[in-house]
Amino acid sequence: MATGRTHRPATRSRGIPEATVARLPLYLRALTALSERSVPTVSSEELAAAAGVNSAKLRKDFSYLGSYGTRGVGYDVEYLVYQISRELGLTQDWPVVIVGIGNLGAALANYGGFASRGFRVAALIDADPAMAGKPVAGIPVQHSDELESIIQDNGVSIGVIATPAGAAQPVCDRLVAAGVTSILNFAPTVLTVPDGVDVRKVDLSIELQILAFHEQRKAGEEATARTSAPAPAAARRDSATDQGPDGDVPAVMPA
Repeated sequence: MATGRTHRPATRSRGIPEATVARLPLYLRALTALSERSVPTVSSEELAAAAGVNSAKLRKDFSYLGSYGTRGVGYDVEYLVYQISRELGLTQDWPVVIVGIGNLGAALANYGGFASRGFRVAALIDADPAMAGKPVAGIPVQHSDELESIIQDNGVSIGVIATPAGAAQPVCDRLVAAGVTSILNFAPTVLTVPDGVDVRKVDLSIELQILAFHEQRKAGEEATARTSAPAPAAARRDSATDQGPDGDVPAVMPA
């Protein structure tokens, strides 16, 4: 099987927009679930619903792949799985190193989804000498002093950074200098990289903050709806009986 250094995905050379590339894994996840259920074909509407996009956008995305489906039949599930996997570069082996084996790094090392999608964890690296040699997910942790030789020996082009924020940029610089050209960054900081190096950032706290914003907005809308709702009819009738003949002050009965 080819390694990550022998081939780059064809998406850029074929002019596939970045937004489409970002949706391809969603389609692949939905298609893989269909394939596991032995579903032979799927309509654009069904697949779009499963992927969480609209069907027109899906058909446009697939047109960049040269896949248009068959009218009245839909898309061949197995062929689409192969086609999208090929475009994403998942038909080959991508060795990956994870740097920073704390709680998050260890959780990533134990994630079974990497291998099933073409990513092989080639090495786990940490700066703590006490971690060296300890197995995590069956892989012995190696000291960061060996980072460059590990990357060269394993032909690594993808690095995962799960270090504290202060260590992330120096680690990134070393990865890039050693030949890594794609980085998945879990550290809560923005990395500076040269041209030709791709960085994808995953910040769980930012995602939670965005959810908190939406929750706050929904709570505000509900509060506004409650205060602006008309009073029940019975309450309006009770209020009317308390008003005077002019309708603005209570009537005063003569002594």
